[in-house]
Amino acid sequence: MLDANSSVGPSCSAPEPALPDLVPARMINEFSYCPRLCYLEWVQAEFAASADTLDGEYKHRRVNRGQGGLPEAGTTAGEASAELSRLHATSVQLSAPVLGLIAVIDLVESVQAAADGAPADAVVPVEYKRGAVPENAERSWEPERVQLCTAGLILRENGYRCEKGVIYYIASKTRVEIAFDDALVARTLDLVRQMKAMAVGGRIPPPLVDSPKCPRCSLVGICLPDETRLLQPMGNGKPADIEPRMRTIIPTASDHLPLYVQEPRAYVGKKGDVLEVRSGPPERKVLAEHPLRDISQVVLMGDVQISTQTVQALCELGVPVVYLSWGGWFYGMTQGLLSKNVELRIAQFQKAADATWALKLARQIVCGKIENQRTLLRRNAEGVTDLTLNSLSSAMNHAHHAPDLPTLLGIEGNAAHLYFSSFSSLLKPRAAGGAGDFVLDFNNRNRRPPVDPVNALLSYAYALLTKESTVACWSVGLDPYMGFYHQPKFGKPALSLDLMEEFRPLIADSVVVTAINTGVVGPGDFVRRGGAVALLPEGRKRFLQAYERRMESEITHPIFGYRMSYRRVLEVQVRLVSRLLLGEIADYAAFTTR
Repeated sequence: MLDANSSVGPSCSAPEPALPDLVPARMINEFSYCPRLCYLEWVQAEFAASADTLDGEYKHRRVNRGQGGLPEAGTTAGEASAELSRLHATSVQLSAPVLGLIAVIDLVESVQAAADGAPADAVVPVEYKRGAVPENAERSWEPERVQLCTAGLILRENGYRCEKGVIYYIASKTRVEIAFDDALVARTLDLVRQMKAMAVGGRIPPPLVDSPKCPRCSLVGICLPDETRLLQPMGNGKPADIEPRMRTIIPTASDHLPLYVQEPRAYVGKKGDVLEVRSGPPERKVLAEHPLRDISQVVLMGDVQISTQTVQALCELGVPVVYLSWGGWFYGMTQGLLSKNVELRIAQFQKAADATWALKLARQIVCGKIENQRTLLRRNAEGVTDLTLNSLSSAMNHAHHAPDLPTLLGIEGNAAHLYFSSFSSLLKPRAAGGAGDFVLDFNNRNRRPPVDPVNALLSYAYALLTKESTVACWSVGLDPYMGFYHQPKFGKPALSLDLMEEFRPLIADSVVVTAINTGVVGPGDFVRRGGAVALLPEGRKRFLQAYERRMESEITHPIFGYRMSYRRVLEVQVRLVSRLLLGEIADYAAFTTR
């Protein structure tokens, strides 16, 4: 059996994509409401919960239990009168192979037979809706009627008599009868045909235009309706004199936050729905407790252990477990099943093999990075020369016209050298506070391993940002190991490195500068191990707090004009890459600040 989340759309490379055998009735509702929403949920298997969907799930809890049963079609009232008198079957799953439909019907009731021997298989499907009765002539909305009619058609194919259905509006506690007349049946079947044609076509429908449906849609943060329209080229049926209107309809900021565990030999387990962090043996004291549903990711640093049961619960919730070394090396992550949006990954691999296409995206990424480096220096560096700023501007121009990837790599490397040659002017060096302490100054960029505190902080911040970018790629459905600028290499998340480039100055470098200049970390927070320098646990804890403050701080998007957190900005940029891969927008707009 298939359900609304197990069906996947056609491969964009196959000449005749195969559709699922059975179309979920709920998807007919979505298609009638918004074809784009249906495509996202059915073909690309995208979903996001919202306050409305969670409230609807709660209000459906009674009918979702699956109680009661249906008498077989064709029985008589005399044979089944006792059963009919109490027929109240909830969460009934039925399929109709001839029509190609499947549904989980909230409730099926009987139509009481008039006399002994009369057909007892006349039934009424009931669909529960969380809202109140609409104030229109039909006292219902078309998406609700066609979903209910789909349930009726499925019951008919299974041998039951079904001439009407009921929509029960929970908020107003009202039942509205819907007759399955010829017009409604024809409309329902036509929508089924249109929906299948949409999936076979392999192209996502365009966003709705300035629709009041968008602000309350749970997938608005995935769909990006106004953002996509704004970045679409004029044409494609859109009048060139119409300027898309941007509305602030992004979803409310999530309350979920990352959990970092860095206590040596700590153990992460679960007790019920609570994640529990305990100290290492022999004490095993409880260090922290957090509800599982309040966590966006679990980051384990060093020799921290985690139970299998906890990993399974986190995978089920879609919460990644990230593994970092003490020094911040990003080992990898454990995630639940990969996004079912195979259509997107097929496009990703196809475009990555197209050198011209990949170079175009890589240019935009590098130009965005250099511009942000220049902006950080211009705003905050004391004594930075006009020559350096002009040279970075020139590097941006050269990157924009780079003929190939090796040339682009060279331009980026030269720009990085210019940038880091002035990086020390961003810092307020702090002298050693005691014997053996370090001086927090900067001479040049070094790594693997970093040999001074500032480089240790930079490497650590870049590891955290790589982790963040990888999580965003996985959540959107992209393969983080297939990049366009950074080339595939064993163990290297090339796409994650691509998409974090423009954020290195804005997030990682900025956090390092702020942490040093405000004393969040000081000369005594580092230790030398061999030729390398690393953060001590207390300094690392304070630095992580500074990093998270930066990720949660809000900034006005330079293109879309509304405010969002840096973590949300990163996700939006990754989603714009997905829109670019699927041909919805013509160019990638790197995120830059003024």
